[in-house]
Order: sequence, then structure tokens, then C-alpha cells
Amino acid sequence: MAENRKKSGPGKPRASRAAPSLKKTKASPDVSPLAPDQFPSLRAIEGVEAITARTGERYKGRTDLTIFKLAPGTTVAGVFTKSATASSVVEWCRANLKKGKSPSARLLVVNAGNANAFTGKDGRDAVKAISTAAAQAYGCKQSEVFLASTGVIGEPLNYHKILPAFRLAPRPLTPAGWKKAASAIMTTDTYPKASTRQAEIDGVPVTISGITKGSGMIAPDMATMLGFIFTDAKVPAEILQGVLKSAVGGTFNAITVDSDTSTSDTVLLFATGKAGVAPGASAHFTGPGDRRLADFRARLHEVMEDLAHQIVRDGEGATKFITVRVKGGVTPASARKIAFSVANSPLVKTAVAGEDANWGRVVMAVGKAGEPADRDRLAISFGPHLLADKGIRHPDYDEAVVSDYMKGNEIEITVDVGLNKGEARVWTCDLTHGYISINADYRS
Repeated sequence: MAENRKKSGPGKPRASRAAPSLKKTKASPDVSPLAPDQFPSLRAIEGVEAITARTGERYKGRTDLTIFKLAPGTTVAGVFTKSATASSVVEWCRANLKKGKSPSARLLVVNAGNANAFTGKDGRDAVKAISTAAAQAYGCKQSEVFLASTGVIGEPLNYHKILPAFRLAPRPLTPAGWKKAASAIMTTDTYPKASTRQAEIDGVPVTISGITKGSGMIAPDMATMLGFIFTDAKVPAEILQGVLKSAVGGTFNAITVDSDTSTSDTVLLFATGKAGVAPGASAHFTGPGDRRLADFRARLHEVMEDLAHQIVRDGEGATKFITVRVKGGVTPASARKIAFSVANSPLVKTAVAGEDANWGRVVMAVGKAGEPADRDRLAISFGPHLLADKGIRHPDYDEAVVSDYMKGNEIEITVDVGLNKGEARVWTCDLTHGYISINADYRS
């Protein structure tokens, strides 16, 4: 990002270029070398329309507002940050999801540049003003208006600059429209992020498409990230909520860039129901685990995992995509804590950035996790190379071979604790000077 990069994707070089639609500053990075080669082609989803706008609330000369208009009857589910300092916007969405047995959504309004967090009464007033104006403009209830904000914390949101956008008419989303929407919600991101899959429910084809933003302040619960997923499937809100919550643990809550959890993290899933149901089939499901939803759950998980990976690949200053696997933990939860201890360690992350096979730092991170571990049973591998086994350096360890492996941009660290069968997998990136540059100049 702020420095030169070597490779992109699986061994493919990427030319340096300016981030799309972003104001250029001394901290404005080039597109991440780990970015996908191209933006995916997302189909229009019946019942979903959108428009983007330039409000100038923080950014100059770029879109910073997206409005999604959703068909009547659209159901909604959401998962949010567990931060004790959650924003007024998060509180608004949580409250809307609790209204009625089956909450519905007609609008999603997303602004970038200002998180409207830690803004007290001003923040609550902004939420009320935006939701009121949106509901009046598009003819729906305030409880059907969902909001999301991302950007600087602690600065009042000049919502008056947002209100004129409600005079714009959303349109069905084309592939170009999806890219505009994904670009408009970016902050320090270097590329727009999207993913799509096709699924079936009772033989009826349905589409699942999502966009997300996130680059820094990324850690579980919910990882500063926003994610919005749309489908034409017909799924009741209470079932949708269960499906989303189940999928979050191994996707958005299994990533970390810097161990920092945002005040604004939000994932919303909207189902317009426009795909309908198969003739003679019931729209009733026994629960989120209903076998008729198996393909839908699997494809939704793929979309969410893809989006989560793209956030890590766009980690501020990142040059390496790192998978951390832990097995042999006393429980899966214990293995997960050890995995995050490794993934969040600045010493591990800087060693990877320096292409240094310093497995001693992994030993350190396992030991500090506060979870059961036996030094004399520990095994550590980098990719296919076993570095340490049974608590000591492996006799066949070849530093030159492993150092060559560390030059790649996809690194896998595997830890076997050797105590039981608990396993976990999380994703992170390396830590470079680019992260410091971006965040030191974030508000300038």
C-alpha cells in the first residue's frame, strides 16, 4: 500500500494504480497487491434498487452515500458490533430488528467518512432526522429504514448534506451499479469488495449478492467493517436471522487486521422474496437448520467468507494474506483463542512482513494466549514445512527452504497443540509501515 509490493493474487503481478474514487492524500495507498484481479459481475436482484451520491460531508469529489430501496415485504436480519461504545446508528438498527415478530426493511442508507459514533445527542438527532426524511421521501415506516455509517469517530455528522439525496430515484442494480455502490461505502479501502453466488431452495433458483467495506480497525465482533447482503429468496425474518448468525462465526468473526473492534460494525441480510416458492412447496421452514435451506446456507457462507477474505486482503499496509490454523486444542473455543493470539501478535505479523521464518514468535503467541498448551507437545508448520515438533526444532528443518516459502504472498501457519481435538481457523495479514502511515494521517 504505502510501499512497493511484489505480487498480487496467486503469483500474478499487479501494476500500481490509484484507489478508485478516493481523494488522493499523502496517506492514500495504491490498490492492495492482494486485491482480486477484477470486480465480480453481480446480477440485478429483483426487489433491490440503489443510487449513489456525493454529499461532500467529508470526502470531496467522490461518492460517499448509497441508498438501497427494497421491495415491500423484504425481510431483514442483522449482526452488529459487541463494542460497549456502539454508535447511535447501530443502536437504531438493533431497535428496528426488535420491532414486531418479523421485521421488514424498505430502505438502507449508508454514509462513508463519518461514523456518527461517540456524538451524543447530536448523533441521535442525526439518526432521527435521516430516518424521518428517508421514510417520508420513499413512503415507508421509520422502522423499515436501516442505517449504517463508517468513518471518523467523535465528529458530529452534518446530516443536512445527506437529506437532498432522498430526492434521487433509485434504479435496478446493474453490474456497474453494484460497483458504484461498493465504492461509495469505502473509507481507507483500496478497492470495492463484492461477491455473488447462485443457490436453490426447493428447486427454485435464488441469487445471493453482497458488498462490504473494511481495511483497518478489523477484529472479531464484528470485525471497522460494514457488510450488506441481498437475496431474492423468500425466507422469514426469524429464520434469516438464525442463518446469518450461524454463518458469521466462521467468516466475518474469523478475521483480524489489527485486533481493534469498531463502534460501527454491521452486517445486514435482506431477502426480497421475489424468487417465490416452488409450486406446492411451503414457505414455512422448521428453523435455520431446515434441510431445504442447506444449499442456501452453503452459498451464503461462501459469499460471506469471500467478503471476509477480501477485507483481510485489503488490510491497511498489507502485503501478505495469512491463514492461521490451530488443531489439538482442548476445545474449539480454546483453539480459536490461540489462533487469534497468533494472528494478532505484532511480532508474528512483522516477522511475516519481513519474510522471516521466526517460528519462535509463534511459540510466544501460543504461550501468552492463556489457554491450555503443552510446550513439549507443540508442533509448528509454515505451509508444508514442519519447523518444530514435540517442543523442539525439527531435525529436518531447513531455514533456506522455509525462507523461500515466506517470500510468497499467501502464508499458512499451523499450530498443533497436541492436547485434544479442538480446531480453529482464522485469517489475518502482515503488519508493515504502511499501516502506520495510513493511520497516522487518517484525519489529515
